[in-house]
Amino acid sequence: MALERTLAILKPDCIEKNLQGEVLSRLQKAGFKVLSMKQVRLTKETAAAFYAVHKARPFYGALVEYMTSGPCIPVALEKENAVADFRALIGATDPKEAAEGTIRKLFAENKERNIVHGSDSPENGRIEVTFFFSESELVS
Repeated sequence: MALERTLAILKPDCIEKNLQGEVLSRLQKAGFKVLSMKQVRLTKETAAAFYAVHKARPFYGALVEYMTSGPCIPVALEKENAVADFRALIGATDPKEAAEGTIRKLFAENKERNIVHGSDSPENGRIEVTFFFSESELVS
């Protein structure tokens, strides 16, 4: 199986609750390699561009608003089967539906304030990593 890249974003509620170390520790224990990470404050333009795929959805405006409400930490990750393994580790978008022991079940408040973003496909993982990181910032 080939290595895949995926993007995690530790969202504003993760930073507010000071859970970034806990979440990163869980990712590393699950075998993910951190290629790069940085703390940023997304502008409305950047958040709108990143989440443009959801533009027609009713939650789009609230999502952009929320993602610009505080700092967040994009993290480029690498592992075999990275996307599927990451999504299994974080759990369903809605923490009420997330499996026991997943990051969202343990720490998320609701569907919007759900601690972490995760790429939904290997292709989107590659695209999303390059949205936040240049190739020279990714250290294997």
